[in-house]
Amino acid sequence: MTFVRTKLLIERMAVGETADVRLNAGEPLQNVPRSVREHGHEILSLAPETGADADGPYILRLKKR
Repeated sequence: MTFVRTKLLIERMAVGETADVRLNAGEPLQNVPRSVREHGHEILSLAPETGADADGPYILRLKKR
C-alpha cells in the first residue's frame, strides 16, 4: 500500500521535482525504493528519520524523472 501512495504522489509531481516519503522498517523499506527505481525515478537518499533507531521510520528522498 505504501508504494501505491508513493506512486500517486509521483504522478502529481513535475519532472525534476523531489519529495520525501516516510517509510516504516520491513517490507515498505525493502519494496518502495526498489519500485521507485524500477519506474525510472532516482533515489537521492534513504536514511533513518532524525532521532529514530534502526527499527524506526526512514526518510526516502526521491526525484521524478
